[in-house]
Parts: sequence; C-alpha cells; structure tokens
Amino acid sequence: MMMNVEVDQSRCVAAGHCLASVPEVFDQRDDDGVVVLLDETPPEQQHERVREAAVRCPSAAIAVRARDSSS
Repeated sequence: MMMNVEVDQSRCVAAGHCLASVPEVFDQRDDDGVVVLLDETPPEQQHERVREAAVRCPSAAIAVRARDSSS
C-alpha cells in the first residue's frame, strides 16, 4: 500500500512537530516556519512516523491517505 501526503500551508501554525518526526518528508520555510512537503509519497518505512506527525499536528494541516499502488 502506498501513502499520499498533503499539507495545507494556510492552516500551518509552524509548531515543527512534523519536521521533528520525519525530516525526510517535511521541512519548514525559513522566513515563517510554515510546513514544506518534501515527499508526497514517502516510502513504507516512513509511514508510521508520517501518520504520527499528522496526529501530532496542532492545526491538522497534514492529510494522510492510503492509496493502492496500482493507481
């Protein structure tokens, strides 16, 4: 199963939990700390940490969806 990650930069409050959880997938803009998505389809070994980052996000700016690898 593949994962698709989306971020809503307009909701982001720059808390940095996502970056701390999975720096391979998330970064923050230098000027205001808003989330930057580095990998919208992270490898399976990062899925658990990405889900944790989405749950920990205080503004619910991260959406995680499973997708069939055949799509």
